[in-house]
Amino acid sequence: MLFSDKMAKLLNQFKAGERGKVEKLTVAGPLRRRLLDMGITPGTEIIFKKVAPLGDPVELTIRGYKLAIRRAEAEAVLMKTEDER
Repeated sequence: MLFSDKMAKLLNQFKAGERGKVEKLTVAGPLRRRLLDMGITPGTEIIFKKVAPLGDPVELTIRGYKLAIRRAEAEAVLMKTEDER
């Protein structure tokens, strides 16, 4: 899926060091509310820092603080990234 010169992918597909902006949350209900409460809102820049040794959780930098979330939660966040051309 392309947005002009941006490419969209889910946050759980990011690799260490990648960054992007939140396009939208793809879930409703309590999980959506929880993500919004943690500061994951459309337009917010997120830097994917690292993955735990067993693959879950993942560490993000968002709004100047570090946040660890499960991969299943990261799957609910659609991100815009620069197209790698």
